Amino acid sequence: MFFLPYKDDNPTRTFPLVNWVIIIANFWVFFALQFPLDGKQQMAYFSNFGFIPATFFGQFFYPSIKGIAWEWYSVITSMFSHGGLAHLFGNMLFLYLYGDNMEDALGKVRYLFFYVGCGLLAALAQAFLNPASQIPMVGASGAISGVIGGYLLLYPRANIRVFYWVFILIGTMMVPAYLVLGLWFLEQALLFPDSMKNAGGVAIAAHLGGFAGGFSLTPLLKKKEIKLFQGGYSRPFSRKSMRIR
Repeated sequence: MFFLPYKDDNPTRTFPLVNWVIIIANFWVFFALQFPLDGKQQMAYFSNFGFIPATFFGQFFYPSIKGIAWEWYSVITSMFSHGGLAHLFGNMLFLYLYGDNMEDALGKVRYLFFYVGCGLLAALAQAFLNPASQIPMVGASGAISGVIGGYLLLYPRANIRVFYWVFILIGTMMVPAYLVLGLWFLEQALLFPDSMKNAGGVAIAAHLGGFAGGFSLTPLLKKKEIKLFQGGYSRPFSRKSMRIR
């Protein structure tokens, strides 16, 4: 079985410039800076530009302001670095899918602060739960989890077109956002206990922290005319399918 959300029915009133700049920046960092590196150079890159909880909390013992500033800067650099192609493309698909509507609802400047703020909250959530960790954390998924949280709050009944492949059936179906994103959140919550037992792997705490940040910041930063819990623009559960022979 395979399911992939790739489009929604939610129109935007303005071109999502900031969202596209963020997406392009992520691709540029990966292909221009990370992709040419060999294995050892990649590890050095992650050590320098990833977010490492142990060194972040160790900033209080640094003798210089420069060292302290770098630890905060590493939160930003980690948000634009990825562990591989699948990691990059998966994150950018979700940002492309949900970020345009969030930028439309918040405005360009506030959306940028929202995105970075959710990324910061995501990193801190992971760090506070494992402050001694020396494993670099990279990826935009914490910030994007905040985008998902905001989208769910504003557009729970927007319909997401999901591509599915179930045995011999293949097709697409319009599924309400509260189901698509609600199931995503449930999956993160269920995976959280096991994720805390593993030294590496997916930073589920960052996902949940970013989601909570997006859920909390959206009512404060959205434009006044934008309402919470908006409806969709198409009929839910309509589908196009075919049978594979």
